[in-house]
Amino acid sequence: MSRDRAFSSEVVTGSRQENASKQESEAFGVYVHWPFCLSKCPYCDFNSHVRHAAIDEARFASAFAREIATTAQRAPGRKVTSIFLGGGTPSLMQPATVGAVLDAIGKHWTVASDVEVTLEANPTSVEATRFAGYRAAGVNRVSLGVQALDDASLKALGRLHSAREALDAVAIARRSFDRYSFDLIYARPDQTPAMWADELRHAIDEAAEHLSLYQLTIEEGTPFFGLHQAGKLKTPDEAVARALYDVTQETCDKLGLPAYEISNHARRGAECRHNLVYWRGEEYAGIGPGAHGRLDIDGVRHATATEKRPEAWLLRVETNGHGVVTDDLLNSEERADEFLLMGLRLAEGIDPARYKALSGRPLDAGRIALLREEGAIMVDATGRLRVTSSGFPVLDAVVADLAA
Repeated sequence: MSRDRAFSSEVVTGSRQENASKQESEAFGVYVHWPFCLSKCPYCDFNSHVRHAAIDEARFASAFAREIATTAQRAPGRKVTSIFLGGGTPSLMQPATVGAVLDAIGKHWTVASDVEVTLEANPTSVEATRFAGYRAAGVNRVSLGVQALDDASLKALGRLHSAREALDAVAIARRSFDRYSFDLIYARPDQTPAMWADELRHAIDEAAEHLSLYQLTIEEGTPFFGLHQAGKLKTPDEAVARALYDVTQETCDKLGLPAYEISNHARRGAECRHNLVYWRGEEYAGIGPGAHGRLDIDGVRHATATEKRPEAWLLRVETNGHGVVTDDLLNSEERADEFLLMGLRLAEGIDPARYKALSGRPLDAGRIALLREEGAIMVDATGRLRVTSSGFPVLDAVVADLAA
């Protein structure tokens, strides 16, 4: 039996456990973190690790399956609408490992017939045969970490691939999957708005439906942070960074990939469904080293996080059945604030009635009126509160004002 057929058969098994109290229309995501990379990028503060010895994938696959089983016991009866294999570099996994993880999810939860299954990949680890194996395992969408389309920028960012390798990887993704996306980083040292506009037009020519476009941020604890502090790494000033942001919005809008979230652009209907789970405040399980989750258990939202160190996580799972080290109960105010923080990142905005239901109080009408007057937010005909194009560059301030 092929791996995709096995995944489907275990979906049927999982459906017997469906809890009638969970509505079929509700989204539920599963995030699986593969923490290993070939090298650590100097701007990256994600939970990623380089190991020069071979990774025992069979042992990790067994641990993933065990943590999935334990999590499903805590949160039974969910219908999985999206799965995201992130990292790290999940495309370093063998297809059989990916298949084992997907089979474990299908064994313990119902999986929607149209489930979105995304795998992150780096161009250095993209091979046509490996992508065919991922597709057979059940992956139906890939997200490529391209980051730049010129060799000088890639070298400066510490990437191991060339622009040609990146575009070849995109071509393989295009042949292998109906849905694919890739990431680019802008506001890089010495980058001008004209340079970025040219690069972005090239990217949109290559992108079928989705782009993730992130401004370079200097994160504490990374090599870039030390260089920036020492004056050896200069990023665009505030005015240039704003011009680069404006070019991003204008170019993507004009070429059919408008922003549906502050850093994500897609053709209509091609949004990443898994990321929408986060931004819309839905439930998701976090599996693997350093993974975060949001689970509703006995009517209370739990914010979970697992042990970050891969080998320590492995031992915890083998001993306890899970690697969870944080399990906080969010009160109504915390949950409402998180909903506000995440939901206002979306172009669709939020329903103020849901905020009131979560927090027990409505948003302050005076603050809404003031922010509308300043042009930072709008309330559409359906009553949804949305951040305007003028408000997005100062989103943090808008959210802070509304949450106060």
